[in-house]
Amino acid sequence: MTTKKHEAPKSEKNDDKESGEAHAYTPGLKVKRALTIEKLRRLPIPGEVLHKVGEKVNYDTKVARTEISGEPEIVKVAMVLGVEAEDMMRFMLKKVGDKVKMGENIAFYSALWGLIKKNVPSPKDGVIESISEVTGQVIVRGQPIPIEVEAYLPGTIVNVIPRGGAVIQTHGAFIQGIFGIGGEVHGEIKVVVSGNDEVVSPEKIGPDCKGKVLIGGSLVTLDAMKKAAEVGASALVVGGVRHQDLTTFTGQEIGVAITGQEEVGFTLIITEGFGKMNMSATTFKLLKSFEGYLACVNGATQIRAGVLRPEIIIPHEEKVEEKGDTFAMGMVPGTPVRIIRQPYFGAIGVVDSLPVELQAMESESMVRVLTVKLHDGSIATVPRANVEIIEE
Repeated sequence: MTTKKHEAPKSEKNDDKESGEAHAYTPGLKVKRALTIEKLRRLPIPGEVLHKVGEKVNYDTKVARTEISGEPEIVKVAMVLGVEAEDMMRFMLKKVGDKVKMGENIAFYSALWGLIKKNVPSPKDGVIESISEVTGQVIVRGQPIPIEVEAYLPGTIVNVIPRGGAVIQTHGAFIQGIFGIGGEVHGEIKVVVSGNDEVVSPEKIGPDCKGKVLIGGSLVTLDAMKKAAEVGASALVVGGVRHQDLTTFTGQEIGVAITGQEEVGFTLIITEGFGKMNMSATTFKLLKSFEGYLACVNGATQIRAGVLRPEIIIPHEEKVEEKGDTFAMGMVPGTPVRIIRQPYFGAIGVVDSLPVELQAMESESMVRVLTVKLHDGSIATVPRANVEIIEE
């Protein structure tokens, strides 16, 4: 779920110049206790939708399914039999379209009154897709690979895309992180620290954490990540992680362009940034208040070409917040923000000022900037595109 940028009307832009400051409009990380949430669950290729509008589903309910073609495998039949390609058809036991089992003969050759016998077994279960008298080869196409899409959220189907998928609606808490790895998982929330400034060490993770969504504080150590994978934790949500620890744990350099396909044993969501960073008090308090609830977690992150944030969704039946658009006013001095680009990636502060004039950056490009008062009292000047509002 992302929040669209809002354009300021021309009259507002003129007012900005007169006042000496401008409003900025930018996406922000949501931290909501109660929200109506909708998720489109879509097949990669056309298939069959299994439910109708109005039906209730659980998070693991299959809502749509399809099939993709299996992998093809080339069998050099003529070469194996020792015959010319144009003579191969005389020895074929199967024709195009026939189903075959792995090990089943698709061709057979016999000579010298049965003293010489050669056969060609199928390398897999599948279908004979083609037989070539030019190359002497047969293509066996593997069994179709089924693809099923689960609901991900417990809720109600509110829309169906014919042969495409369905939209699931639920009510619950919605929390976005700044960065994550790993895909969609589910589990009961378990808080493993006493405060948002506490480090998650291996000692805090035990056998009772299996299948749970663990909530940490300011940092998770490398050994703690290994322990979480070892005990079978479902997910770990924490304020920060050291970049080097993350690289060592995953075995690869993790960028911030597109993630979510990593297979490291659990899903990791970072709420604040890289390094030791206290989880937002609001976020920690909210997560702790839902300890024992089922959480739906997705670590997929995409920064460029369409922003996608890692998320924690906690379905519940509390009354939905009825608020207007938090971003309608844009950013003004005092607005809480998070910086999402280096060299201040993950730093949190409040808007100090919004100068109208374009300023030259190190790249020599001229951009609009803002100044951010960081938690340590220092002032950082960054391009406006490099920050996002923290919506709480």
